[in-house]
Amino acid sequence: MLDVCLLGTGGMMPLPYRALTSLMLRYNGMNILVDCGEGTQVSIKQQGWTVKPIDVICFTHFHADHISGLPGLLLTLGNADRTEPITMIGPKKLGKVVNSLRVIAPELPFDINFIELEEAEESFTFNGLRINAFRVNHNVTCYGYSFELDRAGRFDPNRAKEQQIPLQYWGRLQKGEVIEDDGKKYTPDMVLGPARKGLKLTYCTDTRPTEGIVKNAFRSDLFICEGMYGEPEKLSKAKENKHMTFYEAAKLAKEAEVEELWLTHYSPSLVRPQDYKDEVCKIFNSTVIPKDRRTTTLVFEEDDL
Repeated sequence: MLDVCLLGTGGMMPLPYRALTSLMLRYNGMNILVDCGEGTQVSIKQQGWTVKPIDVICFTHFHADHISGLPGLLLTLGNADRTEPITMIGPKKLGKVVNSLRVIAPELPFDINFIELEEAEESFTFNGLRINAFRVNHNVTCYGYSFELDRAGRFDPNRAKEQQIPLQYWGRLQKGEVIEDDGKKYTPDMVLGPARKGLKLTYCTDTRPTEGIVKNAFRSDLFICEGMYGEPEKLSKAKENKHMTFYEAAKLAKEAEVEELWLTHYSPSLVRPQDYKDEVCKIFNSTVIPKDRRTTTLVFEEDDL
């Protein structure tokens, strides 16, 4: 399962009732943060989660509302006696940008490993969780991210018996190991059925609609997408500033055949985003207009017995 918390839903600047957009995921003892604007730590604390076990931070881009909270977060991690390295993923020059921000957080008891994105699409795997980064269309280099958990096929003990696979290897094969013993080779496909539906979450913000978003979000269980403006008359402003309206995000969700859409990154001028929900749901019915710290847990589908 994958725990998901949309820590903040605001864009450009934090408001008393709306933190800047950031996302936190928890999976199998690992924590992942996406973006770290001003006030991210406060939202994590308000949610009752903790910053100490953050293992990976993904940055969409380097505008201040997506990264200005990082120095304080690093200081908190350092003061918590963290010694394990942290991995950061983001556009090219990530290391230069982060190290510039570290002028006010120069001494840390842990290393930072940088993965700088240069291609249109790149993938990485951490502890079984696959992170797919894909370039979007903003006025600076910007990436969206999909997070995927694959699920192997169901274990078939009858197939294992028929092939006379020793019982002590069943569990290891079920976990995906390849085993060689006494000149014989046992592989997971010998005992597993077809792959089952996994889990997928896609997050993108600060972009115009693109075909790449549709492709990477395709059939996501949850699609978190920017909706800077709810007012239909602000479409031209969205185009000018390389952002999206609620309605454009809903069209992407429909085209991508996702299960559910959460909008985020609201303009500071958008006081009551929920007022536009009915019109947005006419385009994509499973649309949520979340407030800060909207949380869910994505779980694997139950198997038919």
